[in-house]
Amino acid sequence: MNNEVRSEILHQKLAASGLRSTRQREIVYDAILSKRDHPTADEIFARAKQEMPTISLATVYNCLDTLVQCDLVKQVHLERESTRYCPNLTEHAHFHDNESGTIYDVQLDPATISQLTHLLPEGFDVSSIDITFRGKAAK
Repeated sequence: MNNEVRSEILHQKLAASGLRSTRQREIVYDAILSKRDHPTADEIFARAKQEMPTISLATVYNCLDTLVQCDLVKQVHLERESTRYCPNLTEHAHFHDNESGTIYDVQLDPATISQLTHLLPEGFDVSSIDITFRGKAAK
């Protein structure tokens, strides 16, 4: 995704939530999209500081909260680890390599998602699915 498209998506999603785009939000969003590696807030902060040395960790956390609230990124919660941020907004699972700590996206096709939602008792309404596989990644 090129920078113009990325910027337009950011502006549209923020505007839809009644918010405006700021340079800090743009830098934090770009820091997440620059690599598909599920960074922590501290890692995003380090990347953002390269672009804007005066940015604070508090500002990064505020920007991350806004990006999550506006459905621009997802939070990934792994047991006993820092929250990570994922720019992949499709329904997908994650694979966590226990040796390296690397997190990989695992795409879920619509049939699999449908099967998973049918496992729930009648009357349950799914808003999202959060599945994490753990183990050793292939080399």
